[in-house]
Amino acid sequence: MRSYSSAQPYTPARTQPARVALLDKLLAYVELSKPRIAVLALVAVAVGYTLGSAGQWYPVPLFHALIGTALVAVGSSALNQWLERDTDTLMNRTEARPLPSGRLQPAEVLRFGLLTAIGGCLYVAIAVNWLTCAACVTTVLLYVLVYTPLKRKTSLCTAVGAIPGALPPVLGWTAAGGQLDQGAFALFALLFMWQFPHFLAIAWIYRHDYANAGLKMLPESLPRPYITGLMCTLYAILLLPVSLLPSEVALAGNMYAWAAVILGIGYLICSVRFMLHETIETARGLLWASLIYLPLLLLILTWDHLQLLS
Repeated sequence: MRSYSSAQPYTPARTQPARVALLDKLLAYVELSKPRIAVLALVAVAVGYTLGSAGQWYPVPLFHALIGTALVAVGSSALNQWLERDTDTLMNRTEARPLPSGRLQPAEVLRFGLLTAIGGCLYVAIAVNWLTCAACVTTVLLYVLVYTPLKRKTSLCTAVGAIPGALPPVLGWTAAGGQLDQGAFALFALLFMWQFPHFLAIAWIYRHDYANAGLKMLPESLPRPYITGLMCTLYAILLLPVSLLPSEVALAGNMYAWAAVILGIGYLICSVRFMLHETIETARGLLWASLIYLPLLLLILTWDHLQLLS
């Protein structure tokens, strides 16, 4: 008879494959949730909460707002990918996602998306307040039911998608007890305008993928030279005065204003460079500039706001 020592306990042969399958499933759900985008949204919520607290900062409402927002972000991403599962199979950049690759099935993704999106909105309604819940519902509806279908019809989808993309700091602001006033608008406008060079650079890099899938992410499926770069430059110019709005409504002081100008000029230079030489290198340079610009500016905005209160 074969014996098994205590140092090497017996494990049925089928246990290991089952564990591997479970781990693969969990990793697929994590990928479905787009964690990097969710984390950036949560940072924006925390910034909005800090700015909307008016010096009365309490961790429990922020915790509830972060939990609810995370569920909404995860659910929106899942529902977006469920709706786009057919076009995702046609693009190199998305063909390995959980649905096109077959790691998850449409029915389970739909259930997961609905449960997390609706659950997140209900959680915010119960644990935070109804105004923040209304903003969460607006985020889901615009992103899933308006922006996603419009991607097949018009390049104006980018402007529509920028609305839910700009709402996270507003969610934090209202979670702290703030109203939809000038402060909320300043935060919304900052993120709204920042998104255009960012997403246009992505759309240009993957323009052939989008064209093959029938998605209209640019003014033309395969745009003429300089058009996308010119649009990025115009939005970067508009971002400069918009980024100064937090100072104008007394959310920050001169330190933030100078940072907004300096970072905005850097963002503009990268946009002009892309406009003059539309290459993968300059497009990626603009994309990286956008990813440096926003977190750094939000950090300085928060710091300068706290200095005003101290």
